[in-house]
Amino acid sequence: MAHKKTFLSGQRIFPDPIRGGMTVDRLIDETFLAYNGGRLQKACRLLSERMLLDDVTVGLSLSGALTPAGVGRSCIIPLIKAGFVDWIVSTGANLYHDTHYGLGMSLHRGAHDVDDTLLRREGVIRIYDILFDYNVLLDTDNYLRAIMAEKPFRKDMSTAELHYLLGKYLAAREKEMGVEDTCVLSVAYRAGVPCYVSSPGDSSIGMNIAELTMRGTGPRIDVSLDVNETAGIVYAAKQGEGKSGVLMLGGGSPKNFVLQTEPQIQEILGLTNRGHDYFIQVTDARADTGGLSGATPSEAVSWGKIDPDRLADSVVVYTDSTIAGPLLTAYVLARVKPRELKRLYDRRGEMVDRLKKDFLAEHERRLRANRVPQPR
Repeated sequence: MAHKKTFLSGQRIFPDPIRGGMTVDRLIDETFLAYNGGRLQKACRLLSERMLLDDVTVGLSLSGALTPAGVGRSCIIPLIKAGFVDWIVSTGANLYHDTHYGLGMSLHRGAHDVDDTLLRREGVIRIYDILFDYNVLLDTDNYLRAIMAEKPFRKDMSTAELHYLLGKYLAAREKEMGVEDTCVLSVAYRAGVPCYVSSPGDSSIGMNIAELTMRGTGPRIDVSLDVNETAGIVYAAKQGEGKSGVLMLGGGSPKNFVLQTEPQIQEILGLTNRGHDYFIQVTDARADTGGLSGATPSEAVSWGKIDPDRLADSVVVYTDSTIAGPLLTAYVLARVKPRELKRLYDRRGEMVDRLKKDFLAEHERRLRANRVPQPR
């Protein structure tokens, strides 16, 4: 009976009836009390009360077709502008489809059970219940190939630099059209938020780069730059009293890429680090299948990805990102004042240099420690 009082110390489940006009943050605090509603409330509280403090660097991962569903415009852009997202890892598809909005193209609500053979004949593309003209793809491809053939792109670069340049061109196009904040890439460019893609060949942007390569032009993506830059961001975030938090909408390769920064620092480079401090994931994947998308925060501890002393500061919400994303966004915008932009894109070089300096010093120390004495 020694622990009974502790077990029963949680908020009493006796909510007032929901009434018209309730704000989203009050609705979540007062009525999301159990099951995945309770997990979502915990995620909202963790994000607003701890992860968005000034000393925390926040990485966001995006998987699934979120930007075609409008999540980029409705959620990611406001989070970036408020200083609540410092760096991003996305699927290439999310950033490709985000470009449609930057070019003023239209995607439409439809139905998931339409005749796809008929859609093919009519030149209509379907992403579940989102429909758009096939020419949206062709025109976006033509635009991307045209600008990626320009001189600024003709070199080795990280995906962060690639998307920064794409954002720069899209921001200029916005200016020509007299609009702003049409797409994630233009907003991230202006905010200095680096956008990485963990599998750069696995999207239409990568496919268009491959076409340019066949013509002997365009960007050359150096994936090692991505690995070192993202590790440099997390290493810099954890120096002194700083902290690192990750917010993951979905799982897959982007989830692994934001989390593998810690094994890169500890396991590969041999530097001392404790893992990310905060972990929030929205997923529909189960843990028992063994896939990365459903892997729990406690499993991540075993890899060094999460600080074992901060496991309580983690939560997994089992639901659709198109449900949780807007609710999380509305909650933190209501509860947290905007933060000053960290502009990590502008600091990539210095962060990698710091990581490299400490790695080389540690590498030399280990070589000396393991050197075999030579006979005289």
